[in-house]
Amino acid sequence: MSAPPLEPTEIVPWPGRGRRFERRMRPGIADVVGDGRSGRARLDAIARWLQDVAYEDLVEAGFEGRGAWVVRRTRIRVDSFPAFGEQLRLATFCSAIGRFCAERRTTIEGAGAALEAVSLWICLDPEIRRPIRFEEDFLAAYSESAAGRAAGVRLRHGEPPADARSRPWAFRATDIDVAGHVNNSHYWSALEEQLAAGPDPASIDAEIEHHAPAQAGPAALLGEGRRLWIASPEGELQASIAVL
Repeated sequence: MSAPPLEPTEIVPWPGRGRRFERRMRPGIADVVGDGRSGRARLDAIARWLQDVAYEDLVEAGFEGRGAWVVRRTRIRVDSFPAFGEQLRLATFCSAIGRFCAERRTTIEGAGAALEAVSLWICLDPEIRRPIRFEEDFLAAYSESAAGRAAGVRLRHGEPPADARSRPWAFRATDIDVAGHVNNSHYWSALEEQLAAGPDPASIDAEIEHHAPAQAGPAALLGEGRRLWIASPEGELQASIAVL
């Protein structure tokens, strides 16, 4: 049985009001596809940029250290990939907000690059790892650009089919971040491995959903059509990836 069709996260435009944060950067040597291929930025590198600009926005807004943020879901839609050394502009804003979660939209543009991304982040108490409600000053800073859109944390990707192909996968000790689990960006490596087996894409639209935190060590990578799932050796679903 095939996995059910997926309705991707909506990519909404900038509403023209509220807080928006910008930074500039250039992709480095470790950010791009090598081995004589296109030199495009990899999806795992793009995911790192998304979390970095999100963190810098929170710091500038005065909310550093208030809770631990984890990613529930990210969609990256690339119309034209960033290239090595290209001067890029990253612009990000809050596009939906809930009691303890917020959606963040990010645009990355350059001379040739054009991509849009949207991520859903959950704010946790760093000690007990439970969601914490946003305080009034946070809502005052980020609600205007959300323009009344509500964010929710419901999982949408679903389980892999029983007959999905399975092969070994593994996370490294170096994939663990300061939160004590595999950083969200490293899950995109599973899709990059799949892309490396064929012609390098000029564009892509893909979404990842995080179900449970992973640790370093062996895992299982399941596939069916344009869908991937990552599970623990015990069968716990950790993440799902869909090429849209």
